Amino acid sequence: MEAEEMSLVDHLSELRRRIIYVLIIFVAGLVLGLFVAKPIYLYLISAEPAQGFVLHAFSFWDGIGMYVKIAMAVSLVFAVPFTVFQLWAFISPGLRPVERSAALRYVPYVFLLFLAGLAFAYFIVFPMALSFTISVTRSMGLEETYGIAEYFSFLFGLVLPLALLFELPLIVMFLTRLRVLNPLRLRRMRRYAYFALVFIAVVITPPDFISDFLVTIPLLVLYEFSVFLSALVYRKQLSADAQREARYVKSVE
Repeated sequence: MEAEEMSLVDHLSELRRRIIYVLIIFVAGLVLGLFVAKPIYLYLISAEPAQGFVLHAFSFWDGIGMYVKIAMAVSLVFAVPFTVFQLWAFISPGLRPVERSAALRYVPYVFLLFLAGLAFAYFIVFPMALSFTISVTRSMGLEETYGIAEYFSFLFGLVLPLALLFELPLIVMFLTRLRVLNPLRLRRMRRYAYFALVFIAVVITPPDFISDFLVTIPLLVLYEFSVFLSALVYRKQLSADAQREARYVKSVE
């Protein structure tokens, strides 16, 4: 009983240590982000989506808040893959060697998929959503006066969630490798997954149909791509299981 309690205490201590590591990287990334916030800001306001806008500050904290948002976005680029690595390090002692090596191979792709999601959201989805909302505003004869805080809230509120959702195929492959998920189960739960993804798209986008549609379609494609990848991993698992069973039968004979 005492050994079990010590094991639980050690387990919680290890979890706390991993969380502290993640917080340190997040804070370090935040500090780095504050140093590079100005050049990133200059790029974002000079890039095509922001051209032609005269951005205003409506409070004393708008400029500082904008820098903090940029710094947090920079910090997430480093913190997300590091968090996944720490999660792997925390659960790896309980995994089999084959599961441990499989999980470790996925960690670098977390960073690549996050960057791919950022690029897709910023260069494709964000300009479309911004163009649509501006066209509606102008068609109503409204005078455009945009605040810097509103512009960057709109930008990061759309781009960051999409970048995180780009990790979906990797998560599905990993869970399939651990035999938690399989393509049959994913196909059975497709309608519920579609509903959840549509709900996420509606929540993270501006309240208009076009923006919801522009985000929903990539999310559904990501889910179907995840099912496809899961099927590839699952077929390899079935093949490996069949080979092991054949070797076992041959050894018995």
